[in-house]
Amino acid sequence: MTQIKTAENQFQFDIEGISTETHLQLYESLLMPRRIEEKMLILLRQGKISKWFSGWGQEAISIGVVNALEKDEFILPMHRNLGIFTGRDIPLSRLFAQFQGKKTGFTKGRDRSFHFGSIEHHIVGMISHLGPQMAIADGIGLAHKLSNEKKVCLVFSGDGASSEGDFHEGLNVAAVWKLPVIFVVEHNGYGLSTPSEEQFAFKNFTDKGPGYGIESYRIDGNNVAEVYSMIKKLAEDIRENPRPILVEAMTFRMRGHEEASGTKYVPKDLMESWAVKDPVLNYEKFLLDRSILSEPILKELNAKIKKLINEGLDKAFSESSITADSQEELSDLYAPFSQIPILPKSDKSRELRFVDAISDALKQSMQKFPNLVLMGQDIGTYGGVFKITDGFVEAFGKERVRNTPLCESAIIGAALGLSIKGYKAMVEMQFADFVSVGFNQIVNNLAKIHYRWGQNADVVVRMPTGAGVAAGPFHSQSNEAWFFHTPGLKIVYPSNPYDAKGLLNAALEDPNPYLYFEHKALYRSLTGEVPDDYYTLPIGQAKLVTEGSEVSIITYGIGVHWAKSTAESLGCKADILDLRTLLPWDKDAVEKTVRKTGKVIFLQEDCLTGGIGGEICAWIAEHCFQYLDAPVMREGSLDTPVPFAPTLEKNFLPVERFSDKLKNLLEY
Repeated sequence: MTQIKTAENQFQFDIEGISTETHLQLYESLLMPRRIEEKMLILLRQGKISKWFSGWGQEAISIGVVNALEKDEFILPMHRNLGIFTGRDIPLSRLFAQFQGKKTGFTKGRDRSFHFGSIEHHIVGMISHLGPQMAIADGIGLAHKLSNEKKVCLVFSGDGASSEGDFHEGLNVAAVWKLPVIFVVEHNGYGLSTPSEEQFAFKNFTDKGPGYGIESYRIDGNNVAEVYSMIKKLAEDIRENPRPILVEAMTFRMRGHEEASGTKYVPKDLMESWAVKDPVLNYEKFLLDRSILSEPILKELNAKIKKLINEGLDKAFSESSITADSQEELSDLYAPFSQIPILPKSDKSRELRFVDAISDALKQSMQKFPNLVLMGQDIGTYGGVFKITDGFVEAFGKERVRNTPLCESAIIGAALGLSIKGYKAMVEMQFADFVSVGFNQIVNNLAKIHYRWGQNADVVVRMPTGAGVAAGPFHSQSNEAWFFHTPGLKIVYPSNPYDAKGLLNAALEDPNPYLYFEHKALYRSLTGEVPDDYYTLPIGQAKLVTEGSEVSIITYGIGVHWAKSTAESLGCKADILDLRTLLPWDKDAVEKTVRKTGKVIFLQEDCLTGGIGGEICAWIAEHCFQYLDAPVMREGSLDTPVPFAPTLEKNFLPVERFSDKLKNLLEY
């Protein structure tokens, strides 16, 4: 056992309300992560594990928290919170298998260390970007409120991670919505090697809470009894009076950010002053002095823990290395879902504008799924900037149709938190351009979470997109290609009212993450016959809009209408294939039309370079070369931002260039 000097009269462990039994429980719980730490550092030196993020010196925070909360209350830890995992009784063999990248680990070898969650244990693990989990906690807290559960959710942040915008957004949304979330900041003095004074200008996080309208408390993070007592007291209060609270736990990181980085950048006297505040040894000394703990019991506990650790390690080490299976890797990308398209119950239909078809789908999905929550800026009483949710508050209430702060990242993250609690969520980007602020949540949380540890993300992000309305570079971008490259997402892009309703219903039905693109220029300019009843259309299935033998035009969205108009003006007989679903896209339909005509051109509104057309044209060249009678061609917008002036915007868009290129292809 490590022996160091302990603090004299430093800690007040004898807190009112903590029984002898609880003291012993806390000590045993505290001892486990320390002994695992000691073992992991040996294994690291032996080359038996590849990396270790140490929580040495900070264990009291995790242990106080995990013992203070109820077993079915969610905790969102970070990489120095080993005690949360051991405190929730996760089998050590599985935990060690996770550290070693074995198949029985929580991520099947797909992620490392503490980058995982377990719904069974009510833990949602971190991603390396640190801050985004604050918003997930908001979503879990919101689910508690919507379900009238008297529960609290607790999320960790380090002092370094607090510099991220997600920290601000997470606190702000929780404050505005009065969510039952405890935000614990482990103030350990360093973000890797950057000290606090180079990270922020304030001294304590308790100064920040009042600015958000949040109560704030500062506690000694090395005092397990104080952490336990404070969190238990706050949680009991929050369950009856839901609201967020910020807790600053003062502590110190006694080892490097990870072991390879070391601690040479830390002043020696600072290390020495914190070494005497060791949370395990000081608590042990207190318990021995009060005769709550005896040397025989201490010896027995250490032997018991050592046995459990060794048994867990033996089981994990005995497991063979993973054999890669590409089919399994691909099948785990999405949550299992076998879509059965739903037909309208009657023949009744009506002429609807594109915008009204979207509204109709949302309304009917809200009726079909009582657990569906809509979130977005101004979507409440105002009805959204495009009036798609006009009247929804009256129909479904403010709890399910939620105006949000200007916090795109937090709202997308909250949608994931709702999904973790069994809700469905739709997030409206006021304009697709604004999704850049929430990009990380989409590509690193929504898209990867099922592949990483089996949690689905039942979230649809609606994206009003496209140019042609003289809205300039920040309200007109076609950014679907940003996400097309991200495995784990599904992307749909309807071109007409009928598809708009059926595809949106299908996306909301599916428990996987969707981006649903809807072209603003079509909202009120395009009408079509739409069934009155609820129905869904098959995801991943393209649609042949017109048939012809001379050329295949592959496109989507407003490109379908440009293609039809251009083909008619040139008098050519074209197969016009509307992809409808961009991810996954319909390879069979593409191959069929290529075989038929032998000449192919791809049309997209997006800029030409790096667009979806480039990928599909490359696939055609690789897989359908023998059917081609001409080079595969493509056309898109200029490789510039979208300009504001109508003449510049018209030049930017590909319509005229597409006409010229189509002529060349026909004449080839």
